[in-house]
Amino acid sequence: MKNLLWSLTFLGTIFITQAQNASVEKSTYGLQIGVLGVWFHNEAKLSNAMALRTELGFDSEIWGGDIYDNPSGFLLTPVITIEPRWYYNLNKRVHKSRRIDGNSGNFLSLNVSYHPDWFVVSNYKNMSVVSDIFIAPTWGIRRNIGNHINYETGIGIGYRYYFAKSAGYLENEGDVDLNIHLRIGYRF
Repeated sequence: MKNLLWSLTFLGTIFITQAQNASVEKSTYGLQIGVLGVWFHNEAKLSNAMALRTELGFDSEIWGGDIYDNPSGFLLTPVITIEPRWYYNLNKRVHKSRRIDGNSGNFLSLNVSYHPDWFVVSNYKNMSVVSDIFIAPTWGIRRNIGNHINYETGIGIGYRYYFAKSAGYLENEGDVDLNIHLRIGYRF
């Protein structure tokens, strides 16, 4: 009986030391570009599986067709984003000997973005945007290619609220909107 207890204790110790407690990085910085913009971000560790992503960048818009006064055009407008992320599969990735550096993994997040009407870069003069705030639960993945290059994709559906009164309209408006992103980036 004594040998059985010692054997179980020894095996339990082996299993405990084999258990991985993977964690997001303490802080990571990067620059990402996508089809419709460029963003600088920081992710700060909140817990082993949670990180707070803050982001400054430019979202872009492209339009064209016969229904617009301007036949085609583009604009870049500033965006500020705060996004808590839960990386839910880090331990599983470590167990399968996959990378988690640079917060490489699957995540669920709550994307909160604000587009202020500070300035607009466009191929037309005197362009402006209506300020808005966008909130969307999002599912995504991030993977690394080498030591510094990564790619990221995500999808979610959320609510966008336009501050239209401040732009001279009669009413503020809200609308359901889709959040899809595909980005490639450089981690510093």
